[in-house]
Amino acid sequence: MQNKTSAIVILGGFLSQAAIYSGFSQRLAALTGSRVYVVNTHVLDWAHSITKFGWLLVLNKLDITVKKAFRKNSGKKVTLIGHSQGGILGRFYLSDKTLLGKSFCGREYIDHLIMLGSPHLNQGGLQRGGHMAQWVQRYVPDSTFTPQVRYTSVSGKYIQGHISGSLSERLAYKVYKDICGDGNVWGDGMVPLNSALLPGSEEITLLGVSHYTIIGRPWYGSDGVIQKWWRL
Repeated sequence: MQNKTSAIVILGGFLSQAAIYSGFSQRLAALTGSRVYVVNTHVLDWAHSITKFGWLLVLNKLDITVKKAFRKNSGKKVTLIGHSQGGILGRFYLSDKTLLGKSFCGREYIDHLIMLGSPHLNQGGLQRGGHMAQWVQRYVPDSTFTPQVRYTSVSGKYIQGHISGSLSERLAYKVYKDICGDGNVWGDGMVPLNSALLPGSEEITLLGVSHYTIIGRPWYGSDGVIQKWWRL
């Protein structure tokens, strides 16, 4: 077990619900000895996330969870882990930028943001979360709050896209091309490696690790993989 950190909050990705992170959170708690909180999102919360109103729905739930963790840990700053789109919203949450009249300034509560397979550099459209990523990059570029907040970006190197390869390679090619303009790159099966590694952050590349179990195993939250990116 590594040294105990104060508390950990997990924000899941697009169309995810908290329940699918239960195993991940339990493994992380066992490894770190820390209390782990999962933001209570549902599929319908994310269904609205093609709009700024939808982003705000998720950010409000994140804010409630972070402040709960902060209070229960005697005001010690917490670690925020964002999976996929959760990492994009996590970057925005740190800022005091106003969204539809509300700001969060989450860096008052968070001292480490870990982003797992998050498509930071994303030229895709609404269906790939491009609008959100581009907006966040415009107003909260790269690792804006370093050194006040430590940033870690993690990418799996699971499969290379290929336009005439296997079914998995062809699917990866299409998704990667939509996000970064080049389908012939490596990635975690959903997000290209060059999109997930955020400039200015500590960058970690994991060989053979996928975006999530529907793509392949192991994924970022698997036993034996968490230990490779969890660094105090």
